[in-house]
Amino acid sequence: MRLTQGTFSFLPDLSDAEIAAQVDYGLNQGWAWSVEFTGDPHPRNTYWEMWGPPMFDLRDAAGVLLEVNACRRAHPHDYIKLNAFDSTRGFETMRMSFIVNRPAVEPGFHLEREDGPGRTQRYSVSANAVERRAGGRD
Repeated sequence: MRLTQGTFSFLPDLSDAEIAAQVDYGLNQGWAWSVEFTGDPHPRNTYWEMWGPPMFDLRDAAGVLLEVNACRRAHPHDYIKLNAFDSTRGFETMRMSFIVNRPAVEPGFHLEREDGPGRTQRYSVSANAVERRAGGRD
């Protein structure tokens, strides 16, 4: 199962050159970039681990790709995404977010149903086989 979260999620994975083009576009708009990673891409897990602070001072896509590649080396089996923030109105607004690294095998999710009293039904979504490493890291 292919995880579809963020911009470009229904397209084939972007090459580093295509990632750099998107980063350059965001930088030209005045957006700051950040790198995040997770081993648990549950749809409700919106707070992934940050790879360093947001890059408000970078003006070149090479610096962002340097951080992406460092995160890839440290977490090769995790999902890694880039986020672009626009702070021109005095608060950070997410403008773009897309996945730049995926595990070799994406486990997918399944729906669990629990029947309760009075025909009450509760549903939850769980990952099929997410390996939890110590502290959520490799």
